[in-house]
Amino acid sequence: MAHRPPPAMPDTLSDPFAAAVLLSSTDKPDTLPPGRLSPVSPLPHSSKLPTPSSSSGSSGSVSRTPVAPSSTLASRRSHSGEISLPSDGPSRGSRPGHRRTGSGPLIFTSGSSSCSSSTTSPLTNALPAGNICPSGRIAKQLSSCSAFTPPPPPPPRATRHDVLGFGTANYGHGNIVSSRCGGVVVAEEDALVRRAMFSADPEELKRAGNEQYKKGYFEEALRLYDRALALCPDNAACRGNRAAALIGLRRICEAVKECEEAVRIDPSYGRAHQRLASLHIRLGHIEDAQRHLSLATPQPDLLELHKLQTVEKHLGRCMDAWKVGDWKSVLRESDAAIAAGADCSSMLFASRAEALLRLNQLDEADLAISSASKFDCSSSCTSDTKFCGFLANAYLFYVHAQVDMALGRFDHAVSSIDMARIIDPGNVEVVTMHSNVKAVARARSLGNELFNSGKVSEACLAYGEGLKHHPVNPVLYCNRAACRFKLGQWEKSIEDCNVALKIQPNYPKALLRRAASYGKMERWAESLKDYQVLRKELPGDSEVAEAYFCAQAALKSSRGEEVSNMKFGEVEAITGMEQFQMATSLPGVSVIHFMTPLNQQCCKISPFVNALCTRHPSINFLKVDINENPAVARAENVRTVPTFKIYKNGIRVKEMICPSQQLLDYSVRHYGS
Repeated sequence: MAHRPPPAMPDTLSDPFAAAVLLSSTDKPDTLPPGRLSPVSPLPHSSKLPTPSSSSGSSGSVSRTPVAPSSTLASRRSHSGEISLPSDGPSRGSRPGHRRTGSGPLIFTSGSSSCSSSTTSPLTNALPAGNICPSGRIAKQLSSCSAFTPPPPPPPRATRHDVLGFGTANYGHGNIVSSRCGGVVVAEEDALVRRAMFSADPEELKRAGNEQYKKGYFEEALRLYDRALALCPDNAACRGNRAAALIGLRRICEAVKECEEAVRIDPSYGRAHQRLASLHIRLGHIEDAQRHLSLATPQPDLLELHKLQTVEKHLGRCMDAWKVGDWKSVLRESDAAIAAGADCSSMLFASRAEALLRLNQLDEADLAISSASKFDCSSSCTSDTKFCGFLANAYLFYVHAQVDMALGRFDHAVSSIDMARIIDPGNVEVVTMHSNVKAVARARSLGNELFNSGKVSEACLAYGEGLKHHPVNPVLYCNRAACRFKLGQWEKSIEDCNVALKIQPNYPKALLRRAASYGKMERWAESLKDYQVLRKELPGDSEVAEAYFCAQAALKSSRGEEVSNMKFGEVEAITGMEQFQMATSLPGVSVIHFMTPLNQQCCKISPFVNALCTRHPSINFLKVDINENPAVARAENVRTVPTFKIYKNGIRVKEMICPSQQLLDYSVRHYGS
């Protein structure tokens, strides 16, 4: 069987779809000569299915591709540790006189039986009883074949991991072909796979694993390869196939370990070196990738070489920017290296996290370091790759400690920096960070103990001591602000909150403490702004809603507005035209409920309006009794109750007459957002 040239590969692996295409194009199970424990080449793809020569043309069956001549197979280089295969004749375990097409029922083709037929003429009455012929009629059972027992049903299938573009153009080509019989889709498994489930023959296990791999069933393929390796553990080709299945499952570091075992068994195994080069590019291990790329073939793969050079260029720029503290460039170059192919590099994701942390994007930094931890290969990859003087895995824990500390996860920060010091004990940066993290964790723990015991002044000093070791820690600033609030030092509390919010924008605790401090100083406008942000950050928090309402009432009172009829969770009553005009001209959203107390529909919807008022404290809810305020009703042309009008920044934007609760709720949320 002739080999097809490999298709063009994408330049990057950062996009999961591009990664899938690359995997399908270049990292299939190895094609080796007879006797090697590795997958056969996939069936050639054609725009038209081959025409079967021994079954009805309308059955949808596809016959197998003929085996390549033995002279072609023998001309290929042999491989150490291979298991011998017969070069011709029926496959092991098959029955003489039987063959199975790609789909459809078992067909009797040749042999000494009286019911055999020529392989060049159409079959008639050759199906066991119960099969449906293409014509739709039930074929008569052949008396001479009545003792044949069909193979047992296959065991439950493993979950398929679909990968767009994986494998050949037709999933399961030659293995599972669907046909329609009376509108029901019938899928028949290859008998080779079913036998392999109970086989002790490593070659049969290997072939079944290859079929599962080509269809995208990587977990099932991996189990079959594992069974084959248990019978023949020192076969390099099967190790390579197992690595391919692991790559399909995105277990990159385990695949590296498997490929390293393959080249240990056979140092000249070029395909394993090629896989190792590709994997080390994805992990950002430049020197390891260069070494294995040179060992793969006399002439390195130009596409892989270009990818390696691109990753190396961006990685070098990233490290140069890191050394001078240019964090925007660090972020840009690490993203470029990941997009170029290093999509599983823990050190590049860690550098992204550190750059985001230094740019005060803490939530994004936390996501980046979580992604980096997924590719931690400390247990399975022994690369000595360095990043700016750090061993790669030590750098991962070094950055993790910084992110944990910034987000107040002090215990995790201590564990992370301990790991960094174990991996890279001689690194000055790691040793310094280890000392600082320990000191900050102690200061925060002591401060919390003192604060909870009522020793607020001592707690304030303890938090300040921690800030000497980590002057950009928003948690310590916020804790010290709480102490200063308790001590009546509201200006200093606001200052600490300002610093915390500069490091971590919209930090809820800092906003809450600053809003309270503004309130103590009767700076209601600033307090109300902080509570408005908090309402968006914590929409379901009743304490924040009540605090916002109180600040709103205090602001109105400071302006001389009427607040005696304002109650938290209740709608403000309008008592005259002047109050109505003032309320509807205010910035923001106002919802006016025109009603009468005796109207049944008004009585039904009023509790729901009160609930909306509690749920949306930033919106001004008003009610107008049209019997007590006929002038307001006439000015607004209200003749039916209940009527609702919504004003936004002094302009009427919505009017609803007898709305449902759903419509009213939607309208309030729509205009109040």
